[in-house]
Amino acid sequence: MNKKMLLGLYMIISLIWVFGTNYLLHMLEPSSLVSFLFRAKELLYIFVTGWLLYYFIGKRDELSASREDEKRLSTLINSMVDFVNFKDGQGRWIESNEFGLKLFNLQNVDYKGKKDSELAEYTDFYADALRYCETSDEEAWKNGKISRLEEVIPLPDGTEKTFDTIKVPLFHADGSRQGLVIIGRDITERKHVEKLLAESQQQYKSLFEYNTEIVFMTDLNGTITKVNPQFKAVTGYSPEETLGKRIDEIIPSNYKMKTLQEFKAILEDKQPKTCEFEFNHKNGSKLTIQCTALPLIVNGQIAGIIGYGKDVTKLREAEERLRRTEKLFVVGELSASVAHEIRNPLTSLKGFVQLMQLEDEKHQFYYQIMQEELDRINHIVGELLLLAKPQDICFTKADVQKILFNVISLLKTEASMHNVQIEFLLKSDVYTIECEPNQLKQLFINIIKNAIEASSEGCKVTVTLEGEDQQMTILVKDNGCGMSEERLNRIGEPFYSSKEKGTGLGLTVSFKIVQSHNGSIFFNSEKGKGTEAVIKLPVKKQQPAETAELTI
Repeated sequence: MNKKMLLGLYMIISLIWVFGTNYLLHMLEPSSLVSFLFRAKELLYIFVTGWLLYYFIGKRDELSASREDEKRLSTLINSMVDFVNFKDGQGRWIESNEFGLKLFNLQNVDYKGKKDSELAEYTDFYADALRYCETSDEEAWKNGKISRLEEVIPLPDGTEKTFDTIKVPLFHADGSRQGLVIIGRDITERKHVEKLLAESQQQYKSLFEYNTEIVFMTDLNGTITKVNPQFKAVTGYSPEETLGKRIDEIIPSNYKMKTLQEFKAILEDKQPKTCEFEFNHKNGSKLTIQCTALPLIVNGQIAGIIGYGKDVTKLREAEERLRRTEKLFVVGELSASVAHEIRNPLTSLKGFVQLMQLEDEKHQFYYQIMQEELDRINHIVGELLLLAKPQDICFTKADVQKILFNVISLLKTEASMHNVQIEFLLKSDVYTIECEPNQLKQLFINIIKNAIEASSEGCKVTVTLEGEDQQMTILVKDNGCGMSEERLNRIGEPFYSSKEKGTGLGLTVSFKIVQSHNGSIFFNSEKGKGTEAVIKLPVKKQQPAETAELTI
């Protein structure tokens, strides 16, 4: 009702009241009561019209305030980037912001008072989504409290939007449904980022956890903060035994200084560094680790170092075997030509010395020295020929105990000259193996003779024979001067000897013999405490290895 109609109605009622009441009072006889009624009806008119005026003014202000609140609410919800929707107790739409209307393509639809299923008739594409909203709302009503869920809304371009939806059911005092407030925040971008983060974490896990190489991380102080499972597989140390320790605490002492320098250089230059060092396995064996370390950068700042380690022990051993094989090949080629060139004139010299020895009795002492030196040269030539080229070996079954017994008997005289005793220990009943007996005899002579010459007067050389079903082990131990680490590293090299008259070919020949039998030989030695040679030979003939295994 507009203002003009209200004004007209007020004037009509006023006229009717004034003239109507005056007419009725004039019909009465004049009296003091009539005069009182005239005054009373005027006061009543003033009171009633004043009250009506106050009522309508209050209603107008209340209506104006209500419209102002409605306008503010509309402005507020339309400015929100979330989907906002108000429904009554029957699920009819009361108010929705522009974001919600645009989302369901309902901009030009008179949505107020309609349910989701009714609005579904106005849009084919979002019909199913709107019908599902009704089902979801019913679950919120039954839940009876604020509920939160993720809802996926399809888009016409084939993509989807994911909403983090909050539904707040409102109830009257008697428990009946009053209304439902729905707020949905678009978290599509967040879900996409979370998916990328999850994928990134999975890639990181695959790169870190399942890497075939050692992966470790440290902070800026060099304290290890994380290692992958491969660390334990390679080194034998579990993460619990490693985390919290500094790098220089787990690195061998001779590499500590270099490691700290490399660590500092990585932080300063921000460039990766590669180094190689020895590492002691938990079981005591030595590993060769090749490590590449680079700065770990987070948000543009160096947070520490990440390193990758590779076990190259077998590779370095293979390279060392190849180096030795190549050296033996070169020595063999040289020996073949040199030995033949020496042996021809050597035969003539020996013949003339023997002839002169028969004819000249005066200088027998000198002839004896010449004969011994010629025999020594002949022995060296024989060793050179052994190294020259691979020779055909005729394997037969032989008793290793018997071979060792003959060798020890042969060397007892030399041992007595050095005032050294030889002790022979048997620790098995199996002594027969497939071998080339003469070569094994040469091998044992070289090893035991070295032990005798290394021993001091009054010491003892112990030869132990241990037999198993598949392998025979010969131990030759002396209590002599022992060997330094440098000598151990070079043992077996051709022409390398610490003896005054040594040729450096005895152990080289020994390694070649062990190689031809597909066995292994290694030495345990400590300076001043003696040396132990360990020879392992298979009981049955096998394919020859490329080179004898030398372990120190």
